[in-house]
Amino acid sequence: MPTVTEPASRTRRQWLQGMALLAAWPTRPWAQAAQPPRWAAAWAVGPDLFVGVLQAPATATDRLQVVQAHAIPTRAHGMTQLADGRLLFASRRPGDWLLQLHPDGRAHWHWIEPDRAFNGHVIASADGRQLYTTETDLADSQGLIGVRDAQTLEKIAEWRTGGMDPHQLLLDRDGSLVVANGGIPTQPETGRRKLRLDHMDSSIVRLRPQDQGALAGQWQLPDPRLSLRHLAWGPAVAWDPGQRWLGIALQAEHDLAEDKLHAPVLALFDGQRLHTAPRPTGAPWQGYGGDISSDGHLFAVSCPRADVLSWWQPPATPDAAAHCLRQDAQAGVYSLSNPSVIQPLQPPRAPVWSAGTQQVLQWPGQTAIGRSDHLALDNHWVQLPPQL
Repeated sequence: MPTVTEPASRTRRQWLQGMALLAAWPTRPWAQAAQPPRWAAAWAVGPDLFVGVLQAPATATDRLQVVQAHAIPTRAHGMTQLADGRLLFASRRPGDWLLQLHPDGRAHWHWIEPDRAFNGHVIASADGRQLYTTETDLADSQGLIGVRDAQTLEKIAEWRTGGMDPHQLLLDRDGSLVVANGGIPTQPETGRRKLRLDHMDSSIVRLRPQDQGALAGQWQLPDPRLSLRHLAWGPAVAWDPGQRWLGIALQAEHDLAEDKLHAPVLALFDGQRLHTAPRPTGAPWQGYGGDISSDGHLFAVSCPRADVLSWWQPPATPDAAAHCLRQDAQAGVYSLSNPSVIQPLQPPRAPVWSAGTQQVLQWPGQTAIGRSDHLALDNHWVQLPPQL
């Protein structure tokens, strides 16, 4: 969300002002919402920050509707929905809060333990009894998965991720966790400032919850300045249908602007091999993949620095490379609905919803759904299942 300037800290006055703004919005418990598409999202209105539920309007010329909104002290990042309808929002790295919203509108805050920081993403375990959060141990800057009770949000275990800066994580069908270690060194006293980029150590790792989070595999790209960050499951691997493609959105951290300009924005993992997808000649993406999703056939990667949504076809043979089928223009495109977050074990079948600074589009078809110019939507959102 590059247009939002986040203050270093939120005063009580700013918090109360945000709550006053909430009172002006007609909101209702989302369990009673109608059937138009709805999303769990994070957004800003001026300096005020919110999370909650948004709904598609009646016509494409109308604005997104706010169904539920809750003021937050710092920016949120990732979110998910649990089987009983509760929503969870994780604070942006280095974060210190989790927020749980019940379908009736009740909020439950949880603050992180000493010497730890949230890294922005949270998902549920396969049985729904636990939560997994990506975190950093502030004492040594190493990555952790926090294992938490899904009801109380209290931590019950920690697993090392084998690297620094763990970011997004997804469940796989075999019960394992796939985690993107972003690999960017930071220090608690400097917050989000990136340090010693020549020491980057990004990787994809597989952890086994059934074996106390044991490391089952680790894969890296040849270029150490490519940070592996956001994940989405895609279609089956053509030559190995028992496997499915994992798409990874990349962010380039090279020193030279020219190197960033020519950097790829997508990597693919078939369960054995991790490789990048070549950037089309002349694509001005500046090495920044913002978010990623899949419609079950193609991967979509948002490139907000170029106002482009790129679409990718996975390779058909082991010696082939993924290729970019097209680049669709959308002002300020960043957030993509990602079914892998809520339903990681199912093939993605839902439409992809992309949110930009002006409007929301539905794919395939590039159909305008509503205006988003009244809200500065943040990096991610997830589509919520229809109410029964």
